[in-house]
Amino acid sequence: MVLQGLDIFVIFIYIAIIVFIGVYFKRQAQKDKSSYLLGGRKMPWYMLGLSDASGMFDISGTMWLVTILFVYGLKSIWLPWLWPTFNQIFLMMFLSAWLRRSNVTTGAEWIQTRFGNGKGSNMSHWIVVCFALLIGLSMLSYGFVGLGKFLTLFIPWEWLCSVLHIAPDCIPAMYIPHAYGIFFTLFATFYTILGGMISIVWADVVQYTIMTIASIAIGIIAMYNVSPETLAALTPDGWNSPLFGNTLDIDWTGKLHEINSKIAEDGYSLFSLFFGFMFMKGILVSLAGPAPTYDMQKILANKTPQDALKMSGSVSVILNPIRYFMVSGFAILAIAFYDDLNLSVNGVIDFEQILPAAMVKFLPAGLLGLLLVGLLAAFMSTFAGTLNAAQAYISNDIYLKHINPEATPTQQKRINYTVGTCAVVFSTILGFTIKNINEILQIVTGAFYASYIASNVLKWYWWRFNGEGYFWGMLTGIISGIIIGCIQLLAPEVITDNFSFIPASLIALYTFPITLVISIIGCLLGTLLTQPTDEQTLTNFYSTIRPWGFWNPVLQKVQAQNPDFKPNTRFWKDMGNVAVGIVTQTSLVAMPICLITRNWIGFAVSIAIIIAGATTLKFTWWNKLDEI
Repeated sequence: MVLQGLDIFVIFIYIAIIVFIGVYFKRQAQKDKSSYLLGGRKMPWYMLGLSDASGMFDISGTMWLVTILFVYGLKSIWLPWLWPTFNQIFLMMFLSAWLRRSNVTTGAEWIQTRFGNGKGSNMSHWIVVCFALLIGLSMLSYGFVGLGKFLTLFIPWEWLCSVLHIAPDCIPAMYIPHAYGIFFTLFATFYTILGGMISIVWADVVQYTIMTIASIAIGIIAMYNVSPETLAALTPDGWNSPLFGNTLDIDWTGKLHEINSKIAEDGYSLFSLFFGFMFMKGILVSLAGPAPTYDMQKILANKTPQDALKMSGSVSVILNPIRYFMVSGFAILAIAFYDDLNLSVNGVIDFEQILPAAMVKFLPAGLLGLLLVGLLAAFMSTFAGTLNAAQAYISNDIYLKHINPEATPTQQKRINYTVGTCAVVFSTILGFTIKNINEILQIVTGAFYASYIASNVLKWYWWRFNGEGYFWGMLTGIISGIIIGCIQLLAPEVITDNFSFIPASLIALYTFPITLVISIIGCLLGTLLTQPTDEQTLTNFYSTIRPWGFWNPVLQKVQAQNPDFKPNTRFWKDMGNVAVGIVTQTSLVAMPICLITRNWIGFAVSIAIIIAGATTLKFTWWNKLDEI
């Protein structure tokens, strides 16, 4: 048993706090639909921003970040663009305000604002619900798998079996992590279903406080135990530089040679090609706006459009410095004491075990329990936010819209409980089919998000795009994405044997242009072969949301009704702010890494960029919020 009595005490105190939060906010959350799903839109933007950031501080993602920093060094700052992490910058600069002005409860409900109430709108509504559930259930499984792998080092299965007096082989070895995941999933399900959005936000405040304390402590431990000279001697050339060429040029031969097999498996060696695909997809995904997950729900929960912009802007500042202080600390401790870590899982080295193995090795009793609580809370935060979003789509966009529009508060409560429970059960079953965290990451970001791009870019920026186009673009994209995802999971050799430069782990990323083109064809045919959205819906949408883009015919009709109406001419200003924001956000990631590794030149450059970026955005964004 790795955990000591003090660690176990800390964990039980946290569980008690979470249960209290769920019970305490139960009555307030059940006042009405808005209170349960959006906290009544009464919470301040900085709490929602902290909650959104806390929800991204998840176990699975943190394990992955520690692994890639360990392997790729400072070059790893680019790899989170796979999500892409810089979509927060697009939200911050303009998209959060556009979304919040719609005053809806979910992304599917937003469809009615854009396409009206006709056949195309109904078709689009259903396809968004399906996509939201597909993404939501995938992400629930993502967190579930990471949690199980994480806990196996702290609570050995053999010890637990001896305590419970059960046979160790009662569960196959490959499914032991899933058993751990199920137990803690129950607590996240409890407070989410009882307290809704309000309990999620308050639980996130507790979690972020814990993680901040633990992150600072871990960073200090790492700086005390690993000197810059030791780190330089143990890492290959280029490890401490963010620069790259056509190839990655990271070679661990003569250092920790087994890491080379990890690099080959990941498939990042042709880095310029990989970077190009990743950046191109990231820009398009960001222009499409938030996917229908917990991030969108937090935006919709803000009091005003300006608050929504502030919330999205706060996420990178709240999340990155603290998270990467921890990630950097664990990565360099793992490099310095690699031979002392237990990374073997069923006889095979699993680099995703670096985080829990380093925790076991380096953290004293009490601090280990505190960090374990923080990471368990991170799992619960991500799980709870995603579950809340799934509940919103099923209860609001299926049950209340199509099955029982006149449902009483009691009936709404029952359907929320039922939906939440079913979503947890289904995602748990899905989690049993997944081999590792990176597998889910690549499929979700590569295959599923590619299917989302075309329809959701066009919906903002092209007036002629209609509900039928949205439906067919999403449907063809989802089908294509699922096929590619299945190929990557079940028969990657179909691609890799014919295109040797495509690694099996990155099939979804490299083939995303295929999904994109198929989806664009579906969008154009669906739109041009059917009638435009009715004039009243278009003019109401354009005058309320005020997007920039190709809206001139609608602008003329709006100005005919209201000559004082001014179009949104902020395209170049917004894009300039996006560029400044992305550079600043990346420096917020590099800064704590450079501090922990004592790369003082990199640290000074990062600080200078952050100061310059923040000063610029003060005048070009913060002072102009009312114009956006």
